Amino acid sequence: MNPPQMAKNTVAPLPTRRTRGFEAASKLMERQIRAAGEARGFAVSRLLTHWVEIAGADIAAQCRPVKIGYGKGGLGGTLTLLTTGAAGPMLQMQLPALREKVNACYGYNAIARIILTQTAPLGFAEGQAQFSPAPKWSAPAPSREIVQAASACAAGIENTSLRAALEKLACNVLTKAQRSKGNHR
Repeated sequence: MNPPQMAKNTVAPLPTRRTRGFEAASKLMERQIRAAGEARGFAVSRLLTHWVEIAGADIAAQCRPVKIGYGKGGLGGTLTLLTTGAAGPMLQMQLPALREKVNACYGYNAIARIILTQTAPLGFAEGQAQFSPAPKWSAPAPSREIVQAASACAAGIENTSLRAALEKLACNVLTKAQRSKGNHR
């Protein structure tokens, strides 16, 4: 008699890892940002995403980059900035220094000229956007009843930092429950 044959190890190999650990959120959106930027002539999307750091907070609050156009030679592009009419003359005087800052972002003299496009704040669709970021939203304070109910939930906890964290969590849960109950009526 032949001894029974042992079954070969048929365990599937582990899949290869495509990345090492977590990816930054910017990596997930990199292709979409590049495609949108290249449609308007921005070969380097850093000019769009880091405009405040490149131009400075005072200049970035008054204008934003709209497009980059290149002539027939391909060297020395034209950067078009959108600004309001009132800020135009002040920005016009700062254009040489701004051009140097933008070219420092590229690493070579990619921009030969900067053109300002002035619009009224309520004018064209491009001009309606705010140049400064919106203020941060903060949730309204919970009602007195919710705060009392939350402190009653965590009353038996002796550790003060843990009790404070549980009270905050209970306030958030109770506030959300109250809002959702009010929305269904």
